Amino acid sequence: MENFKESGKFTKQAHVKIPEGHFEEEHGRKGFFGRVSHLYHAQQPTGWTQIEGELKPHNLPPLFNDKKLANKFVKILFNQDVQLYLGTLTESPKTFFRNADCDEMYFIHDGEGKMETSYGTIPYKKGDYIIIPRGTTYKTYLSTPTKFLKVESHSEFEQPTRGILGPNALYDQTAIFTPEASVGSEQNLSEYKIEVRYRGGKSYITYPFNPLSAVGWKGSLYPWRLSIYDYCPINSHKYHIPPSGHTTFVCKNFVICSFVARPLEHTSEGVLKVPFFHSNIDYDEVLFYHQGNFFSRDNIDAGAITYHPQGVHHGPHPKAFAKANENEWTDEYAVMIDTRYPLMMTSEFESLENKEYWKSWMKK
Repeated sequence: MENFKESGKFTKQAHVKIPEGHFEEEHGRKGFFGRVSHLYHAQQPTGWTQIEGELKPHNLPPLFNDKKLANKFVKILFNQDVQLYLGTLTESPKTFFRNADCDEMYFIHDGEGKMETSYGTIPYKKGDYIIIPRGTTYKTYLSTPTKFLKVESHSEFEQPTRGILGPNALYDQTAIFTPEASVGSEQNLSEYKIEVRYRGGKSYITYPFNPLSAVGWKGSLYPWRLSIYDYCPINSHKYHIPPSGHTTFVCKNFVICSFVARPLEHTSEGVLKVPFFHSNIDYDEVLFYHQGNFFSRDNIDAGAITYHPQGVHHGPHPKAFAKANENEWTDEYAVMIDTRYPLMMTSEFESLENKEYWKSWMKK
């Protein structure tokens, strides 16, 4: 049993009826699953005037129209467990693809098309998550130019446990789309080439027939699709649910969460409506902003990414508190990736990032 202690000024319930003129900080371990304490400050924990060194919040502005992302995927962040990419495709790839190193998750920021896989066809549109198990052969066909957030994992993308919420919470199993067996649509070519990712490099396998040739399948391993618009958020009018309550996929040493439109907590209950300040010392936090009004952030647009490494406080921008009290609903949609071990920024991230982002918490 946890050995809770207390001292000085504090609240009976975390995030509720914070002492007037003070700011609550959550200091926790293991994401939001481990031991935790709350500290009550007279100043905002993000009220810095200078940050020197590498440890600071980072931001990528919307880049999908940048030529560096044209018809390819650009790696932006990575560690030993996960790699994050952004990409814009304006034409269908010429080759089939198979990843022998990682399982893959594609989030469709915009666009329509389909992925023909060895299990059958998965149509996609804006807001879809597509899970492709390692070793699956597939080819992407665009109906319109498509903007992707791609996550590669060295472990499987699994569904979170629902516990006392029951099996239909978060998203019902009927919201999951699985492909019907079908062979590939291209059947009149002289050769078919598969690009295979193996140990970080590329190999090519050529066939005289379409490699998507399975006429049936059965089992528990297969590609599948889920729309972020089918995700059902956990709500409470009396308590601000932590990010862990929005978990959509669980992998080894990282999780992916979906923030979707939901009613805000009731002002009459004295609940903190904006994300609470937190020093989540065991996890790095990445947010991809999909659509809506991101009221807890200033000057963040759809398609942007924020990256907050462990060791620096996370929290809302100063104007967010007033904005939150004016609203009864949030209409924002965002994808969060929380990683157990620190992420590294690629040279592409560093060359494209907004270097002044850390200053956005400073009083103007």
